[in-house]
Amino acid sequence: MSKIEKQELTSMSITDLQKEKLKELFPEAFTEDHKIDWDKLRLTLGETIDVGKERFGMIWPGKSECFKTIQQPSIATLVSARDESVNFDTTENLFIEGDNLEVLKLLQKSYLGKIKMIYIDPPYNTGNEFIYPDNFSESLETYLEYTGQLDSEGKKFSTNTETDGRFHSKWMNMLYPRLFLARNLLKADGLIFISIDDSEVSNLKFICNEVFGEENFVACLVYDKNRKNDAKYFSVGHEYILVYFKDYQKVFESGTIFRIQKEGIDEVKTEFERLKLIHNGDWSKVADSLKEYYSKWGKDDPRKSLARYTKVDADGPFRDDGNISWPGGGGPKYEVIHPVTKKPCKVPDAGWRFPSKKRMDEEIEKGRVVFGQDESTLPRIRRNLFESDKEVMTSVHYSYAQTATMEFNKIFDNKRVFENPKNYQDIKRLIDYVTFKNDDDIILDFFAGSGTTAHAVLDLNNEDGGNRKFICVQLPEPCDEASEAFNAGYKTIADISKERIRRIINNLVKEQKLRVSKERATLFGEQSTNVMDWGFRVFKLSISNFKIWDSNTAKEPEAIQQALFGHVDHISPEAKQEAILFELLLKSGFKLTTPIEQLTIEGKHVFSIADGLLLICLEKELTNDLIKAIAERQPSRVICLDEGFHNNDQLKTNAVQIMKSKGVLNFRTV
Repeated sequence: MSKIEKQELTSMSITDLQKEKLKELFPEAFTEDHKIDWDKLRLTLGETIDVGKERFGMIWPGKSECFKTIQQPSIATLVSARDESVNFDTTENLFIEGDNLEVLKLLQKSYLGKIKMIYIDPPYNTGNEFIYPDNFSESLETYLEYTGQLDSEGKKFSTNTETDGRFHSKWMNMLYPRLFLARNLLKADGLIFISIDDSEVSNLKFICNEVFGEENFVACLVYDKNRKNDAKYFSVGHEYILVYFKDYQKVFESGTIFRIQKEGIDEVKTEFERLKLIHNGDWSKVADSLKEYYSKWGKDDPRKSLARYTKVDADGPFRDDGNISWPGGGGPKYEVIHPVTKKPCKVPDAGWRFPSKKRMDEEIEKGRVVFGQDESTLPRIRRNLFESDKEVMTSVHYSYAQTATMEFNKIFDNKRVFENPKNYQDIKRLIDYVTFKNDDDIILDFFAGSGTTAHAVLDLNNEDGGNRKFICVQLPEPCDEASEAFNAGYKTIADISKERIRRIINNLVKEQKLRVSKERATLFGEQSTNVMDWGFRVFKLSISNFKIWDSNTAKEPEAIQQALFGHVDHISPEAKQEAILFELLLKSGFKLTTPIEQLTIEGKHVFSIADGLLLICLEKELTNDLIKAIAERQPSRVICLDEGFHNNDQLKTNAVQIMKSKGVLNFRTV
């Protein structure tokens, strides 16, 4: 290290990433100067490609532009909005307001291969639902104009109408780059769920087959939607969710095979029979021994999901934590008598899960309903482990769109501030199906809409004590000024989504306090409760805090000179220290929720990232003593402001040598 390197201020290069993947597989196909020898690659693959022959595939106008869009790094950043967040300093949940294409690019370094599940509900392309910029490759510029942060200079925005000659192509050009970038973020055993209707389901499947691979197609789920009274021929009452693995082989290797594997259940059966004989039917001892047996399974053991079945009787291990309420609300409210007190049980606000009293009685007779100590406690659904090998996800969802709307409206004091929200119970069920509660799994939704996915994650964590995290991304799409949402004070869809999450958190905090209070009042004494993550950090897409050289600058001397003068002070004068810090964090490959500690070293402020892995100094007066003190801590990386050296070449040279002597090989300035 003879000189200080410059910190990169753009998002990760997708082209470089793809080349690295290719080089890992076919190093012989690369030349000495790291270029691809296409002829050698063809020979390595044992075939030649005759471009004159027809091949199976899907081509549409603008597809080649999609790849240019993917390969263009982002020069944007994400700026924190503490005043719109909840528990900003402690939470690991994120809500990002901005164009999801730019945001997905910015997340590439920090969240590459870290997302367990993606759920998105993109625009269905019905002719009036999504704004499509005239030039979708100028994403940050058009976003800033769209949100009023830049003058439009005559650029127009319009909906994608059916009369447009490229109606389907525009929708595909919008979605393709986003799915491509989203795939990079998925873990090897991750999955993506995409809601869609009849208008584009066939085109979406073609895109997904190309992006994820046809072999990674899992299922096409069907679920209920609001029916239209103006249907011409058939009143279609369903929509779809396409499901894809990132890598089906990795899914099977990791054990994420939709909740429960029959092999694991058979293994527990054998152990249960052994323990039953040892303890001679003493179920409390059998249960304790079974818990000890579960505890031997490692963190990555695919059987660990079975450890939820901790209670035991003659029918085997079971759990009684099933929600007995009608999904989405509006269910029947008949009388159920407590078997001991003989008094009517408390009825769920959403109604009973079972549609009739007769059906409820059948479930009670089968032993599938567990009652509380008295009628004041809601009964719960019992789930027997040895019946769970039959528990696979059905390809049909019997959710009810109208009840989902009613449930959503309740959150907003019965105001209709959003049309046709998805049922959070459906999304919650999917999340529960493919994640484990103690894995810190991250669920991403980059078409967040009304915040359904965040609601589902929070509610599921509340139900099972899990620590799943969410990242939601939503464009600040303006609400119609004549709408009930606008009149209620919500200027954008993002505002609605953020307020929903705040209200859900507030309700869950109240519920937890009430639950803890009741637990402390029981005969069993105070019960331990998990410290839940009731919060989310809000970030907003914005221009970089740094002036980044524009490679498209005109080649005329005057234009170049003007651009150079503009880079003398390359940090925006409006930039706040926290904004600069988070931009460097993001573009250095650290998560936006990475722990940050402010230190005082030699009288200067230095930020310690991830327990000292990275040290960032934003002081404008650097000294030799400060450089030495930072190097003494032996971080893996150090970033300082270039202006802190004040063009002192000797100080720069000394800084390089000091860092090198202490083993700090990644020392950069910005």
